[in-house]
Amino acid sequence: MGDKANAHSGAAGRAATADHPSSVRNVVLVGHSGSGKTTLVEALALTAGAVNRAGRVEDGGTVSDYDEIEHRQQRSVQLSLVPVEWDGYKINILDTPGYADFVGELRAGLRAADAALFVVSAADGVDGSTRMVWEECAAVGMPRAIVITHLEAARADFEEMTRNCAETFGGDDPDAVLPLYLPLRGEPGPDGHAPVTGLIGLLTQRLFDYSSGERKESEPGPDQLPLIDEARNRLIEGVIAESEDETLMDRYLGGEEIDVKTLIEDLERAIARGSFHPVLAAAPAADGARQGLGTVELLELITRGFPTPMEHECPAVTTLDGKSRAEVTCDPDGPLVAEVVKTASDPYVGRVSLVRIFSGTLHPDLTVHVSGHGLADRGHEDHDVDERIGALSAPFGKQQRTLSQAIAGDLACVAKLGRAETGDTLSAKDDPLLMEPWDMPDPLLPVAIQAHSKADEDKLSQGLARLVAEDPTLRLEQNQDTHQVVLWCLGEAHADVVLERLRGRYGVQVDVVPHRVSLRETFGSKASARGRHVKQSGGHGQYAICEIEVEPLPGGSGIEFVDKVVGGAVPRQFIPSVEKGVRAQAAKGVAAGYPLIDVRVTLLDGKAHSVDSSDAAFQTAGALALREAASDVRIHLLEPVAEVQVLVGDDYVGPVMSDLSGRRGRVVGTEQAPGGRTLVRAEVPEIEIDRYAVDLRSISHGTARFSRRYARHEPMPPQIADKVREQAREAA
Repeated sequence: MGDKANAHSGAAGRAATADHPSSVRNVVLVGHSGSGKTTLVEALALTAGAVNRAGRVEDGGTVSDYDEIEHRQQRSVQLSLVPVEWDGYKINILDTPGYADFVGELRAGLRAADAALFVVSAADGVDGSTRMVWEECAAVGMPRAIVITHLEAARADFEEMTRNCAETFGGDDPDAVLPLYLPLRGEPGPDGHAPVTGLIGLLTQRLFDYSSGERKESEPGPDQLPLIDEARNRLIEGVIAESEDETLMDRYLGGEEIDVKTLIEDLERAIARGSFHPVLAAAPAADGARQGLGTVELLELITRGFPTPMEHECPAVTTLDGKSRAEVTCDPDGPLVAEVVKTASDPYVGRVSLVRIFSGTLHPDLTVHVSGHGLADRGHEDHDVDERIGALSAPFGKQQRTLSQAIAGDLACVAKLGRAETGDTLSAKDDPLLMEPWDMPDPLLPVAIQAHSKADEDKLSQGLARLVAEDPTLRLEQNQDTHQVVLWCLGEAHADVVLERLRGRYGVQVDVVPHRVSLRETFGSKASARGRHVKQSGGHGQYAICEIEVEPLPGGSGIEFVDKVVGGAVPRQFIPSVEKGVRAQAAKGVAAGYPLIDVRVTLLDGKAHSVDSSDAAFQTAGALALREAASDVRIHLLEPVAEVQVLVGDDYVGPVMSDLSGRRGRVVGTEQAPGGRTLVRAEVPEIEIDRYAVDLRSISHGTARFSRRYARHEPMPPQIADKVREQAREAA
């Protein structure tokens, strides 16, 4: 790495293609919002020649209808793909959003890639969310490298940032995170800041000058070599420590000069297996220049140091009924196994699916089996269907370049898969398979919506169905208790994008309304009442009288109905009618319109008429009796309580626990977690954590995660319950 010529084989007029998995590299860019990922993608594409006539990548991606949203929000909100060619290799660059609300797009990018390039701003450093993604990659052994951007910033310090990365990412082995190059600065400008004009390779001891806009290689001056001695020696020791040749370290410490070719080969193997993580530097090209600083070095790292798809273990595959199958390998001639990593809608070609092919080969017009993962709990329709795919293509800015095929290890865009959703498996129609799904974060921010007009109401269900098909981090809830349509999102920015897509792409105008939690009612004490339904209005009358007693029961008891009628005061055929009326009224509530639970209703007595009594009359009498009983006692409102688990850095444990207490929460325990974090377990009323996904991010500076699970309903404090009742009366 470092002494290759400037040759490249990219071409702006055709799609990048691959004939064998060994010539494919899939790399995902990871970093916080503003770290410079998209700018870096453009710089790499410019260097590789994959640019438009204006000299830049317009907006790499699978579709173009997101551009207005991204421009308005001034950040990426979607996973995008930019395929380029370099030195005979096809590189699929997956650019991911850096903002936490779009972590679903990041997870999809990690699934589709074989290696990760972490982008760190020299001006801002490493944030907590980037560190957590690094740990996720480490847990599965994904090869990783680091590129430091924004070197032009006045406070940028490459050496200091490299040490910071080693401390943050290196863990117990900081020598596994070391730079391959050191930046060289030119003459200071009027402001005293010296721009970075080149790089010097630590292993090859070659100088790469980018000051002219083209990479020029030369021998370093005698005054420059001493500047790299310490960093070079440390890098050599770090590489040798990862070498499979156990004699190298002894030979090196004994004074032997290790061949640079041997060191580079050991370095490339260590990077590919994920045990060494090089640090590089990059900057975009100046106006009119063809190559940005460090872009050639990055392309060389990707093609020579990152693994091929053949070296990346494929996810587990089963039959549709869950039976295990032989391990899938990256073989173009193997059984077809592909996965939809992103779904979107194009205004001209309809639904477009970005697909990673793990095994086999995809051809246009092939009929495939589409297996859904049954995410019914998130509003996704379960599906297992055969579909004929349309054209295959690769994105090139806002255009799609046609592909004749897509082989194992590659990525491609597939048109006309009308039922395919993000996360679905594509396989042969005569050998349907299901791929193990990747982990997705739970959406924990509820957004209640309603159609703006009757016309919008007619289109709403179809628009929502398409949204959840595209976005597995979005959960659709049709709440039967509150009668609200609720979109569960990852955060406010995610919610904004979802609503914008609903309006802009599907033409559905909706209004956001206050989200209501599912409260319950119960009796505070025992009560008795009579339900009398007697009407004579000419013709057939209505006659039913029943006397009941209601008493509270322990939590979780539901509604218990007991018959203690003696002497046939209520004919046997009408006793179920009374129960039906009681249960119907309980479902509607007796005080504030919330379902009544945890009571025993005992039918004690009643009266009937030989002609005018009926099933309907006794149902009405039962409901009236329950309402009458409720008027004489205090009705408690019960609120749902959630079990909340917060994983937070030790520095923020105090503020998190204090905030939970302020939400009427009860901390029930804490325990230490790896990586200097603490798991805080608490029970918190759900009404207090509606916006906790947003608030926790603020409290912990984006470094904490939480989960929630319904525990039970329990009485709401009287002062809060009174406010809820008042709101219910005003709404009525």
